[in-house]
Amino acid sequence: MSDMGGLRERKKAETYRRLSETAVGLFLEHGFERVTVADVAAAAGVSKPTLFRYFPAKEDLVLHRLADHEGEAGAVVAGRPPGCSPLAALRGHFLAGLDRRDPVTGLNDEPGVLAFHALLYGTPSLVARLHTHQERDEAALAEALAPADSGGETGAGVGERLAAGQIVAVRRVLAQENWRLIAAGGRADDLAEEAARVAGVAFDQLCRGLPRLA
Repeated sequence: MSDMGGLRERKKAETYRRLSETAVGLFLEHGFERVTVADVAAAAGVSKPTLFRYFPAKEDLVLHRLADHEGEAGAVVAGRPPGCSPLAALRGHFLAGLDRRDPVTGLNDEPGVLAFHALLYGTPSLVARLHTHQERDEAALAEALAPADSGGETGAGVGERLAAGQIVAVRRVLAQENWRLIAAGGRADDLAEEAARVAGVAFDQLCRGLPRLA
């Protein structure tokens, strides 16, 4: 990519980030339902048509915070080192996320992260949009789990889709349980050891149920 092309991409990414952060700030202050797209556009200094070019739906302004993680499980499986099973790679990735208090693991007690989670899980339309995000994650993971055929092409069958659904569900439940405990007043550092133990148990169950991937 040329320097000019790289600059355009960086400016585009910065615009996405700025619009999303402006919107999330308004939603946290006033409530998702009470803030309109016009309010967000005005606060960000852009027109509504410009805003819609970047974010086709109001919910996407919030879900953009998770954009870096979309397809992550599939990428972890596809990029695992030789000799490492898919479930071993995913287990290691999740445990590493706990160690660094990655917000997507739920084990993060920073006030801003807690407020964002409360907004996300407390707004029905955002939960519905999050489900679409998770479906894309499942599809990407299923493709990564599918064996290559003789021509080098991949194609996820029902077995891979079922496995991907189970894995994504386990990761989601673990994250939601961590967030629930922290929302109830727990501290991330105090909960970390137990969170890692529970994650280990969950991945052990996946290994027993999906021995081909273990």
